[in-house]
Amino acid sequence: MVSTRRKFIGTASAAALTSLAGCNTGSSTEQTTTGTGSAETYDIGYGDSRTTVEASAFPDMLYFYCVQSGWMNWPSLMQSFEDAYGVAVHDDDRSSGEALQHMRSHANDMTHSGYNGGYTYGIVAHNDGFTRAYKPNGWDTVPESLKTDDGHVTATRRVTTAVTYRKDIYEERGLEEPTTWEDLLQPEIMQDLALQTPQAAVGLATALSINNARGGTMDDLQPVIDYYTRIQEGGAEFTDNFLAQFSRGEYATFLRYDYSGLDLKYNNTEVPEENVGVALLGGENGNEGALNMPYGYALLKDAPNPGAAKLFMDYVLSLEGQRQFLDAYVRPIRSAELELPDEFIDPAEYERTEFQVDYGQLVERQESIIQAITRGANI
Repeated sequence: MVSTRRKFIGTASAAALTSLAGCNTGSSTEQTTTGTGSAETYDIGYGDSRTTVEASAFPDMLYFYCVQSGWMNWPSLMQSFEDAYGVAVHDDDRSSGEALQHMRSHANDMTHSGYNGGYTYGIVAHNDGFTRAYKPNGWDTVPESLKTDDGHVTATRRVTTAVTYRKDIYEERGLEEPTTWEDLLQPEIMQDLALQTPQAAVGLATALSINNARGGTMDDLQPVIDYYTRIQEGGAEFTDNFLAQFSRGEYATFLRYDYSGLDLKYNNTEVPEENVGVALLGGENGNEGALNMPYGYALLKDAPNPGAAKLFMDYVLSLEGQRQFLDAYVRPIRSAELELPDEFIDPAEYERTEFQVDYGQLVERQESIIQAITRGANI
């Protein structure tokens, strides 16, 4: 059972949200009431994307890829959006890679209004012709490197590769807190280590983190291939479902993002807070080993309910929406305008381990990188 320890905004009321200003450089959506009930209209968007949508056209259920309970505090965002605007958001249990595959298989009959997930996967969707331009209100606050100039893909938050481990189990085994990827090669850690395949954005970030830490590049993936081969021989498993097993102590270590471990540590009652450790890892030769990965969204072309989708995108990028990511220890793209929780990992550790890649280059090579790693390591 999950309980939220910190709450900036629980379920927003319609009255509170509709009183927010809706200027180009702001972060909120302005409601202009022209009558009662279905006659409500909302001014949304930034710059050349500014438009007005009518509540009468909103669906009862909005379908958005990868907006799902269980990660990044989406349940709170979904509920507060529904409370404010009367539109429920479908719980879409899908990875970024699965969303892209679904788009491709439904190219002539788009079932979802928007994409939400790994930023590079959004760029791939854009390159495949699945997206359409929309600059949400607050678009101007997003760093230039984390949005496309044409307004097709916009980052909304950032996360960083990290290791989460059971401190109580490590203590029983005589293990110290890991600080490098080399530390995870100990037999007592590999035997019940869980991670995801590179097909998922989080799995790709993990692979690139390991590769960089061990001296690899996007042109040389052998370091991570060798690493994955070795940990599998040691008992590590590639799986999407390991949080429940971690809570039960069946997995003592998992690789995901910083927020994943912090959210489990502070917002979960099944494992005592003091028994969960979260660490950023570097390379044994001083190389950085924690990839900073942006996540974002895009409006889909020829998709249903574009008005409600745009309103949802505005809400996610508003300060009200951005603040809710903090409850799950996710760094919002507008974090400079917000106060971050004290429970976040020490900034010095990010400075020691964190790195970024050329995201444009990663997009161009993403599929070939995934194939090379999965085939080379026999995943």
